[in-house]
This record gives sequence, C-alpha cells and structure tokens, in this order.
Amino acid sequence: MENTDSMETMDNRTRLLQCANELFYEKGYDAVGVQEIVARAGLTKPTLYYYFGSKKGLLEALIAERFELLRGMYRELDERSRRKDLRIEEALHWLADIFCGFFEQDRHFYMLMMALFYSARGNEAYQAIQPYMVEFYDMVVRVFDRAADQLGNMNGRQRQFAIGFVGTISSYFLLHYEHDPAEQEKVDRQQISALVRQFMYGIFS
Repeated sequence: MENTDSMETMDNRTRLLQCANELFYEKGYDAVGVQEIVARAGLTKPTLYYYFGSKKGLLEALIAERFELLRGMYRELDERSRRKDLRIEEALHWLADIFCGFFEQDRHFYMLMMALFYSARGNEAYQAIQPYMVEFYDMVVRVFDRAADQLGNMNGRQRQFAIGFVGTISSYFLLHYEHDPAEQEKVDRQQISALVRQFMYGIFS
C-alpha cells in the first residue's frame, strides 16, 4: 500500500482508484467491499458513490483508465506494423517490450487484468474486463495478420499464435515475479528477448 504522504497528494478519485487496484489485486474483486476500499483511502462511501456509482463502476473506471495506457503504448507499433518492411521478429520484440513497460508501470493491474479474465463468466468483474481483453488479444492478432506473407505456415492461425505469444509473456511475469514478492519489478529484458526468440523458433519450425 502506498505510504500516507503519497496518498495525501492524490485527489479523492485517484486515491479510490489506487486503493481499489491494490485491494482487488491482493484479495480478488469479489472479496473486497466498498467499506474496505474507502477505509484504506481514508474516505467515505458517499465519496465513492459520487465518483463511481458502485463498486462495479469503480472497477470499470479503473480498467478504462489503466487500459488507455496500453493503447497509447501500442499505437506506434500499430502504425509501424503497417509497413511492408517491418519483420515479424522486430515487431514481436517491440510488442514484448510494450508488455514489459505496461507491467512495470502497474504490475498489480496487469496481474488483476489477467485474473479477472479467468473468473466466472457470469461474474460482473469478468463482464467488465472481457471487451478489453478481446481488444488486448486483437492488438497481437493484428501484428500476425500483417506478417502473414512472412510466415508460410500461418494458414489462418493468427489468433492461435497471438494466444501463444500473450501466454508466453504473461506466464513469465506471473511465474518469475510472484514467487518472490520482494523482487524488483523491473523486467529482465534479456530473458524476455530469449523467450521471444524461442517463440519465433516455434512458429517458423
């Protein structure tokens, strides 16, 4: 949790988003109540309802705000991937670097995003994250779509390759960092590059 001085510099809306992000990551969306969020933020329930209307509204605002950061990081790659001379190797290394940067910006939210997507389909948390996760995967699919002429074995498997790529990078984040909570949150780019090369070997073989 952020220290008191840091929290005091935030406006009320930002403070609620930050505390919700921490608590949802620590305990899971369903296990956290409005009272616990406002207590951590040092605010009141009416303040939360004023800004977000409900706990679900708070989650939706959190997702929308954090996901916009990923969109911004991806836009340059999306433009460059339209070039015919951009090799798939370069695009995937760049894409992996975007995911690393997003993870480093907000490790808790990245992990929360993945966890919510694997929650029960009728859960309101899943319903909140689902369209964003579709967009997340579609970002990766577009990279493979535009490299179809470089991959003779593509054969309509762009989405399959995208799922494999996201799974590879996200599994690294989860398994490498979660075993040691004290570990620094900077991503080892050399290990990530090695994973991308390994992935490339698999799809070219």
